Amino acid sequence: MTVASGLVRAPARRNVIHVIQGEFAISDEPDAVISTLLGSCVSACIRDPRMGIGGLNDFLLPDGGPGSSSLSYGVNAMELLINALLRRGADRTNLEAKLFGGARLFKGLTDVGTQNAKFAMQFLRDEGIAYAGGSLGGTSARKIEFSPATGRARQQILERDQEVFVVEARSAKPAVAEPDNGLELW
Repeated sequence: MTVASGLVRAPARRNVIHVIQGEFAISDEPDAVISTLLGSCVSACIRDPRMGIGGLNDFLLPDGGPGSSSLSYGVNAMELLINALLRRGADRTNLEAKLFGGARLFKGLTDVGTQNAKFAMQFLRDEGIAYAGGSLGGTSARKIEFSPATGRARQQILERDQEVFVVEARSAKPAVAEPDNGLELW
């Protein structure tokens, strides 16, 4: 908060764009923050630092097989995000990415999170996109906030993994974050 001459002014509101599973968003607004909640899903935060434009996706599975076109599949989510950035002026040779998610939330089930993480890393290698860090794997859900203009990404580990599914279903029940398990990448 800023205090000037006895007046109290609230800080400027950020332009927050929330992405759910199977969606993506891009922005070149200096105050934009794109956020998502992840369990076994993976998000790629991809940007062109020279153009100040970037975006974030949230995908559930690496590949849906031949003819699959859902944004829930990594191959489609990655291509659509990159193509949207290129249409808005990004240069493919400048792209850099941060990857988050890929947790194994429930023992005894297929480890989709690891499959998603491996897919995302291989995709970046195959496409020649620079990997700028991130946080993949683990056993906890997380909240991600990405600023496309600066490339700053913030991760909060969620206390109760099950809540990520409730929030992604657009329920009114909020996710609870543990403040000491944060990770910020600049």
